[in-house]
Amino acid sequence: MAITLSESEQESLLEFAIQLAREAGAVILQGSKSIRQELGGSSGIDSKKNSVDLVTEWDVKVEEIVQNAVKEKYPNFGFIGEESYSKGLRPELTDDPTFCVDPIDGTTNFVHGFPFACISIGVIYQRKPLIGVIFNPFLDQLFSALKGHGAFLNLTTRLPLSPPSPLSSLSSALIGVEWGHDRTKELVDKKANSFSRLAGDPAFGVVGGKMAHSIRSVGSAACNYALVASGGLDLYWPWDVCAGIVIAQESGGFASGGPHVNHDGDVTEEILHGRKYIVVRAIADTPGESGREAQKRIVKEFYETVEDWDPK
Repeated sequence: MAITLSESEQESLLEFAIQLAREAGAVILQGSKSIRQELGGSSGIDSKKNSVDLVTEWDVKVEEIVQNAVKEKYPNFGFIGEESYSKGLRPELTDDPTFCVDPIDGTTNFVHGFPFACISIGVIYQRKPLIGVIFNPFLDQLFSALKGHGAFLNLTTRLPLSPPSPLSSLSSALIGVEWGHDRTKELVDKKANSFSRLAGDPAFGVVGGKMAHSIRSVGSAACNYALVASGGLDLYWPWDVCAGIVIAQESGGFASGGPHVNHDGDVTEEILHGRKYIVVRAIADTPGESGREAQKRIVKEFYETVEDWDPK
């Protein structure tokens, strides 16, 4: 029999995820400092390899802390961890509550001490995102949301941080993108072509150029989601993060999947497994168009501009 959650149980689950994120955040800060101290004494060609090994060590450590706490508190809940998922351990998604955790999102930032790395804790319930918690310990920023209850910064400030404004087209947008870890020529070329069209000026030879206001690469999918929810980024083209979907949606944002799914705002199991996402901030209604219609229009314009590829 599937596990059911009452309203009060959902709220308790959110509180648990928030406390767990803060505890893991302290370990992330400790790990970042430790890695930079260790790498400070190294030199030469092995420094990058050493940093990868050290990151993996701390990634696994944080995931184990979270997973052990979940097992103790919620032994019958599912658990999907980024580290274990990347090694091929992919449990079947059911109607039961399932934790979806990225222990350190933004690992390159984590190594360099660039203050945009975080832990991302999501809970999927009845095959849809229910709870999202993103904690950036470097900036002491906690983003949290429970489906139907709004999204908040540090528990008290409701998101978005300011009233939504209209968004006429990509040319007015501040867009979040990332290069990612796969730097093969095929993928880098597709991303470079896509980023060129997003940023380029068609009046000066960029065919299909949208001349977006600008493009940002923060280096963390979850932090980018939080920026969209806050209203700082207009849209973000991420690869995977469960927690960010809830936070973005509860701030009035629009989340969807890749170019070939039905963009109706319903994040289905197909979209969750697809590992292709797009998220657009809350947009104000205008006399001729609702905010939701504008979000769908922006998604359509975006996918007509960029090239598609399969994430690895």
